[in-house]
Amino acid sequence: MSLKSRIQDDIKEAMRARERARLNALRLISAAIKQKEVDERIELDDVAVLAVLDKMAKQRRESLEQYESAGRDDLAAQERYELELIGTYLPEPLGEEELSRLIQEAVATTGASSMRDMGAVMAQLRDQVQGRADMKAVSTAVRDILGS
Repeated sequence: MSLKSRIQDDIKEAMRARERARLNALRLISAAIKQKEVDERIELDDVAVLAVLDKMAKQRRESLEQYESAGRDDLAAQERYELELIGTYLPEPLGEEELSRLIQEAVATTGASSMRDMGAVMAQLRDQVQGRADMKAVSTAVRDILGS
C-alpha cells in the first residue's frame, strides 16, 4: 500500500472514529501532499511523499522549539501531537553508525575528494536517508569528511 493511500485510509478511519484532532492533522498532511502535486503537476510517489513529510516534521520541530521558548504550552502541545503523527509515516530513523557507513559509501562511490564534490555526495545520499535522518546533520557530516 502506498503512503498516500495509507494516509487517506487513516483520514477515513479518523472520520469514523470522530477523532477531531487526528483528523485535522491528517488533513494537513494530505493538503501538503496535494499542494505539491498541483504545484509540480505530477503524481507523487512514496519517495516524494516522504520528502513532504520530512519537511513538515522539520517545520513542526522548529515551531515546537519556538513555542516552548515563548511559553505557549497550548500551541507546543499541538505541534508535538502533529510531529508524533507525522513520525508514524516516516521510516525508522538511521543510527549514527549506519548513517556514517552510508556517508562513507557515498563518498567512495562518487570519488569525492573536496568540497566541490559535496553536491554529488548529497544527491546520492538524499534518496537513502530522506525521512530517516536530518539532512542538515547529514550535510554537516559530509562537510566534515570532505573538509578534512
